[in-house]
Amino acid sequence: MSGAEAAPRGESSQALDRGIRLLELLAATGESAGLTITELAAALGVGRPVVYRLVTTLELHHLVARATDGRVRLALGISRLASAVTPVVRAEARPVLRELADAVGATAHLTIAEGDEALALVVVEPSWTDVHVAYRSGARHGLDQGAAGRAILAGRAGRSGPVSTDGELQAGAHGLALALTVAGDARGAADGGPGVEASVGVVSLEPLDARVVGPRLEHAAAALRSVIR
Repeated sequence: MSGAEAAPRGESSQALDRGIRLLELLAATGESAGLTITELAAALGVGRPVVYRLVTTLELHHLVARATDGRVRLALGISRLASAVTPVVRAEARPVLRELADAVGATAHLTIAEGDEALALVVVEPSWTDVHVAYRSGARHGLDQGAAGRAILAGRAGRSGPVSTDGELQAGAHGLALALTVAGDARGAADGGPGVEASVGVVSLEPLDARVVGPRLEHAAAALRSVIR
């Protein structure tokens, strides 16, 4: 391949990378008022003209929108893409969680961060016991509540290992969870790191021994990391 052919590919890759990073910056603002062109340029380390071009392209695909005050926000096109991906993630995660739930005898879940909330994306109850915690896909709670959310926060802080809680979300329930994404973790360095903050965990009406359940969480986490990337 000649140099003339290779250069455009490099430029396209850089533009795509910047566009994705721009979307991630907007997603990280949660329910806030969005970001200005100047703020985006500073965060991306590029000039304002570059950001204007990125925003214009993303607007054409309904992925971002500019308000009358000029601030940039995520648009509904993002929801359309997310709704198409979620069933795939659920289908791939469910067998992993099924194995975990049946091995531990507790309700297993894959939880992701959305702003300052933890969202239970996939929940699987154990098949061989009728006595377990009732927990449903779509359940939300603060990241600072429950093992699933606290594990995500631990991952942000660069801490690994299971996080346990007792009775924070439901009286008598015990939770144990492990972050799938840990800041500075070399496991994600080769491909730029996972783009979703998440955790895998179990919740039980019986106390959970981290020495026994921890290795099972690690096994599930290894399988789920490839699912959420």
